[in-house]
Amino acid sequence: MTRTQKPSVFQVGRIWDDGRTIVVSGWGIGLCASSCACHRHPVSGTLAIDEDQAGGTLGLSSFRPDGCDCCEPWTADELSAVLRDLQLVTGLDAEEPLAG
Repeated sequence: MTRTQKPSVFQVGRIWDDGRTIVVSGWGIGLCASSCACHRHPVSGTLAIDEDQAGGTLGLSSFRPDGCDCCEPWTADELSAVLRDLQLVTGLDAEEPLAG
């Protein structure tokens, strides 16, 4: 298994696949671990999401002419696995009450 850096996920969304198009919606993604400047707009400093519906990927736009080499977009399969794992974790019973 090869591990690569991905943009961070701060909001979980949904995935729809009708066999022709994959729509990844409602996900919030932020900078990758290296916080590379290639993802920040050169003037505004903002991030832009790059979604490929035909390929089923969700990542960050790169503003560097030669593209990004610090991370790669999430695939729909990987995001589906995040949803599956989140459902498993939320279904677990906590043995100790939460603090607070």
